[in-house]
Amino acid sequence: MNRCGVFDSGIGGISVAKEIIQAKLFDEVIYFGDTARVPYGNKNESTIIRYSLEALEFLKNFDIDFLVVACNSASSVAIDDLKKEAGFPVVGVIEAGVKAIENENKNSNILLIGTKRTISSGKYQKFLSKKGFKNIVSIPTPLFVPLVEEGIVDGKIVDDVFELYFGNIEKNLVDIIILGCTHYPFLSKSFKKHFPNAKLIHSGQAIVSLLKEEYNLTSKNSTTIKLFASDNVEELRYRASIWLNR
Repeated sequence: MNRCGVFDSGIGGISVAKEIIQAKLFDEVIYFGDTARVPYGNKNESTIIRYSLEALEFLKNFDIDFLVVACNSASSVAIDDLKKEAGFPVVGVIEAGVKAIENENKNSNILLIGTKRTISSGKYQKFLSKKGFKNIVSIPTPLFVPLVEEGIVDGKIVDDVFELYFGNIEKNLVDIIILGCTHYPFLSKSFKKHFPNAKLIHSGQAIVSLLKEEYNLTSKNSTTIKLFASDNVEELRYRASIWLNR
């Protein structure tokens, strides 16, 4: 049996796990959400690295063969440390997200959003620039994380937060939105409402494409999932049952 560990700061990484399960690339997915310490986006670099390594040690107990770091904040600062300690392949969502648009028009207007840590790290911006993209607007949007954690993904509160963050942006001119946090795909309906012309880059879909292309993973008969959390695992399993339709 081959197993993939999926790690996130909270429940947002379920959006990545869902895509991996649907693609049937592994026999089993072991998901760990560090819900006791969510969000990571407002933590300093050394703290995020420590938390990430602790998550890796937990997941190693399940004899995983692969690790997907579904947390953009962890991917921005801890990916190299995780690769050194893992002993098996480790893939982060940043490299997957950038790869997903590498063939797009280099003059595209890109809106990059994420937690404060993800945006301030400059990792997305650096990789996008190397790919030749020039028109990048980066905005930290941390309030989206607690909204998703509470299951609030549309309605007036969400619309007000969109206005807070994007009120000064000419929305019809945005070509691509990189959802630089795995919580954000659960807000896809609202993003499409406010940015009708933009292409959304979803970390989960990007990860699946990368796994198929770079690791030659092929579909299994089925994929099961086990869910773990550092706090309130019942809430995580409840949310996951809704989002995974299980």
